[in-house]
Amino acid sequence: MTQAALPPIVDSHCHLDFPDFDGEHDTLIARAAEAGVTRMVTICTKLRLEPQVRALAETHENVFYAAGTHPMSVADEPMATVDELVALAAHPKFVGIGETGLDYHYTAESAAQQQESLRLHIEAARQTRLPLIIHARDADQDMARILTEEFRAGAYSCVMHCFSSGAELAKAALDLGFYLSMSGIAAFPRSKDLRDIFATAPVDRILVETDSPYLAPPPHRGKRNEPAYVAKTAAVGAELFGMDYADFARQTTENFDRLFWKAATGAA
Repeated sequence: MTQAALPPIVDSHCHLDFPDFDGEHDTLIARAAEAGVTRMVTICTKLRLEPQVRALAETHENVFYAAGTHPMSVADEPMATVDELVALAAHPKFVGIGETGLDYHYTAESAAQQQESLRLHIEAARQTRLPLIIHARDADQDMARILTEEFRAGAYSCVMHCFSSGAELAKAALDLGFYLSMSGIAAFPRSKDLRDIFATAPVDRILVETDSPYLAPPPHRGKRNEPAYVAKTAAVGAELFGMDYADFARQTTENFDRLFWKAATGAA
């Protein structure tokens, strides 16, 4: 397959503002384009850094952005407000709320604050109709409970970013109509159990991402990840679902456009 024939694909979650990429954005985005990556969403994890993340989206036509307070930062950052998040969403290239969520692996001591922050982000997602971007680690039971409770209180859309949790949380999310996003973790040789969870999901509810600069898929594992490498994860996803790469790329791009409607091709 020549580069010109590469089907378009989207990196639904990356962190272009991280220092790993300083001074390299033009070449990084060019390499992504060579791999067929036509759009990417860069994620702000601390709201005080939103201006620099927004600037990246404003500078590069194919870069969109989202913002929220990462659960691991909740204890050290001001609590986000619904009004603050809703105001940010007025920007034409702001396409999602988060990432937010629960991380009990590293920061279990701030669980109560994380849960409060998560519920605030959910309300902002409701009000803006933008997708919620969820980070979940070692918090499956609380995550499923809160997502379900809040959905019953008022519908919202959501992606479980870099999904690497258990089958029960996957089922809870899918039952609510949410999406699961495949990162490089799903391509690791030892991730068979995770791939089995993805294989039970409807393919029209799957996204792909890098979470770069982290979690580079093979053959780049252990090195800095970047948006171009989402194609490597997508190749594993295509095999998992028994699809040609082009068909899987097309399907996940359609899924992205449905969920991240402000970033959809042709969106105003």
